[in-house]
Amino acid sequence: MSEATPTTLILGAGQAGGETALALRQLGYTGRIVLAGSETHLPYRRPPLSKAFLAGQADEASLLIRPADGWEKAEIEVRLGVTATAIDRAAHTVSFDDGQTVHYDHLVLALGGRVRPLPIPGGDAPNVYYLRNIADAQRLRDALAPGKRVVVVGGGYIGLEVAASAVKAGASVTVLEAAPRLLARVAEADLAGFFATLHRENGVDVQVGVGVTALEQDADAKVVAVMAGDKRLEADVVVVGIGLIPNTELAQAAGLAVDNGIVVDEFARTSDPAILAVGDCAHHAHPALGRRIRLESVPSASEMAKVAASVVHGDAPKAVATAPWFWSDQFNAKLQMVGMTDGHDAVVERRLPDAQGAAVFMLFYLRNGAVVAAASINRAQEFMAARELVGRRAIVDPARLADAATPLKTLLAELG
Repeated sequence: MSEATPTTLILGAGQAGGETALALRQLGYTGRIVLAGSETHLPYRRPPLSKAFLAGQADEASLLIRPADGWEKAEIEVRLGVTATAIDRAAHTVSFDDGQTVHYDHLVLALGGRVRPLPIPGGDAPNVYYLRNIADAQRLRDALAPGKRVVVVGGGYIGLEVAASAVKAGASVTVLEAAPRLLARVAEADLAGFFATLHRENGVDVQVGVGVTALEQDADAKVVAVMAGDKRLEADVVVVGIGLIPNTELAQAAGLAVDNGIVVDEFARTSDPAILAVGDCAHHAHPALGRRIRLESVPSASEMAKVAASVVHGDAPKAVATAPWFWSDQFNAKLQMVGMTDGHDAVVERRLPDAQGAAVFMLFYLRNGAVVAAASINRAQEFMAARELVGRRAIVDPARLADAATPLKTLLAELG
């Protein structure tokens, strides 16, 4: 490529960064693409880390978005094991910890986030595990074994997925959640109650309203007990899943707007027109929701990657128009969730006969009669229709919405 060839530099070689690079090539972008990341692994999918990978049902190769030759064929320069140290917005350059400096015409920040540490002494003990990357998952997988006493601190989706995988590995598992119920920040009470029951039925000791106050360590600095309220829980393995901190320091040092993430508009553009941000680190305007939000969701990251690529390519960009969605696998329950439940004023349950011992149902969340969110448990065949109902903010007779004999596609067709 000539000196005049434009360069797009993408910081963060995770799924958001990798998909941005691939989307650029799919749009016909002919400039230079440099994809740089701190990890030494090629871009990979993170969701299986707490599910199939942790359970030993998937290997590292199966996580890759593309094998090495796929990036080469797409003429994407992948630089691994390097960390950006500074952005010079005036010079349009980024400095790296290996001494290299790369010039950019467009810079895409796909910096992701890091786990929130347990803020008490012992949070970094050798048998305390956090789960964010392949190395974390490999260490934890090696530690899970029959008879091990596992304490999971945090009752969010990651914590519950790890708990389910640990039970499958034969471990004895306790989940501690400081809030009054599981999934307090991310799910409505009925859905959270279902997962609490599911875990208890599978042998997990679920304790809510219980905060961890201390980690008791032995002479080798290993945690031997977790002090939770007035309880002492013996532990061989402690897993902490209490949230994610977006990686915004590089952007903030460069003078970009930061507020619970790197602030971007609906087209992933930061306060600097040459710099965009996507994925977990981005706090973006979401037209479908009518507000700003930072989403830790693979589908959201993929959609933002496409939007950012269209901006860089020079197309007339289209903002993300679909409601956010995600999924979670725990024991025999596959959850698919679309929309945001906050602010709903009614819940409609669509119950189907359980299949082979697994619950099968859907929950629809309404606000002023409109469907604003939906949760599906083991009902994947109807989830696409549920997504469309949410996307259209459909107003549907609750009785018909609850009637499993009426296909959701029929309700959509009646809306015109």
